[in-house]
Amino acid sequence: MTGSPTQLFVGGAWVDAADGALMPVDDPATGGIIAHVADAGPKDARLAEEAAVQAQQQWARTAPRARSEILRRAYEIVLERADALARLMTSEMGKPLAEARGEVAYAAEFFRWFSEEAVRIDGGHGVLPDGRHRMLLSRRPVGPCLLITPWNFPLAMGTRKIGPAVAAGCTMVLKPAPQTPLTSLALAAILQEAGLPDGVLNVVPTSRAGEVCEPLLRGGRIRKLSFTGSTAVGRLLLAQCADTVVRTSMELGGNAPFVVFDDADLAAAVDGAMVAKMRNMGEACTAANRFFVHRSVARDFADRLARRMGALVVGPGTGDGVDVGPLIDAAGRAKVEELVADAVERGARVLVGGSTPEGPGCFYPPTVLTDVSPDSRLMGTEIFGPVAALLTFDDEDEVVRRANDTPWGLVGYVFTRDLDRALRVSERLEVGMVGLNTGLVSNPAAPFGGVKQSGLGREGGRVGIEEFLEYQYVALPTG
Repeated sequence: MTGSPTQLFVGGAWVDAADGALMPVDDPATGGIIAHVADAGPKDARLAEEAAVQAQQQWARTAPRARSEILRRAYEIVLERADALARLMTSEMGKPLAEARGEVAYAAEFFRWFSEEAVRIDGGHGVLPDGRHRMLLSRRPVGPCLLITPWNFPLAMGTRKIGPAVAAGCTMVLKPAPQTPLTSLALAAILQEAGLPDGVLNVVPTSRAGEVCEPLLRGGRIRKLSFTGSTAVGRLLLAQCADTVVRTSMELGGNAPFVVFDDADLAAAVDGAMVAKMRNMGEACTAANRFFVHRSVARDFADRLARRMGALVVGPGTGDGVDVGPLIDAAGRAKVEELVADAVERGARVLVGGSTPEGPGCFYPPTVLTDVSPDSRLMGTEIFGPVAALLTFDDEDEVVRRANDTPWGLVGYVFTRDLDRALRVSERLEVGMVGLNTGLVSNPAAPFGGVKQSGLGREGGRVGIEEFLEYQYVALPTG
């Protein structure tokens, strides 16, 4: 029905799970099953790991230009099949087709970017301070990698990890989210068509993540973990990496502040809020979670935002003119419902939305809350839904303190026309990224990542490939 492969991809072959297990893939717009996919178990994980280990040495010796050309061909194929990939993503995770097409373009850019980085891996040479030795520095791939991707951006998170690994010369085992395995399997087929050698990429969808991932991380042959997901799961994986000192990069949760000062261009601020809040129905780690609006403009901003949010069309992602698709599943919607109910119980006022529609699917309307209590649960957790929670502030020091009062530090948004204030507040925010008078920070050419409990390392940009490379230093006597 989907046109995507539904088997595991191991050693260049499409295979069933060793125990024959299957798992359903649901359409969150209807609750119906769109496919059954092979459900990997521990034996499948070991076979995938073995394929990656066996392919590593030869793949590391492959010419950088050859790796670059594979990524370039994959980039072109992804764009050629943009509509089919977009429809596949919409079917398994719900986002409107327009957003899905945007993700395809974004995802493809990671392949193009890292195709260019593959041929720019450099080293160094110098004379050591004692004058008696030369120093030669070279870069080499870190080795077989375990890549774990989330469901909210199934194509882009795959290319953002696979691209630099391929460019650096690393082999991979990819464990996609169980909600969205079809997109990852389609991506594997594209890379195979682009010429990626057997065993370099292995894909093991599973509903048994602990049974599949923990033995790989503790086994000593996987040398790198790249994970995107929740902070809670990230902590667990870090503990599992400790035994064999697996190198890790992690993009974890966020609790992004969105700060609107009294001198902000309110039209631009509302435009930015719509992007920062409503991209992917709010199901994004970069989503604006806490809106801090200066008291003098709070009412105007809230009214404008409520009008824009209330005008959005909610429905199945394949529907004409739909702006907001369903949330990923019933549990995701229940979480949003509970957070909104808690905020209302603590005094929040609903300007628009706030109630669950009847009928099938995991839909929740765009919602704007004002007079939100700082003690509300949604102030201390990722909402992961189309809910904008507004609070007011009076001065810069106050809002910076409140914005930083969280264990997370992925991204922050600042709207002001005062250049000095813009730079000052950006520097004071404890985040890895700042959207300054913009609601969009993600770009393949920029380093993506956070501080504090929002993660380790960076993806994308010039530094993205560094996560998959090691240095080797050779000392040579000068004579």
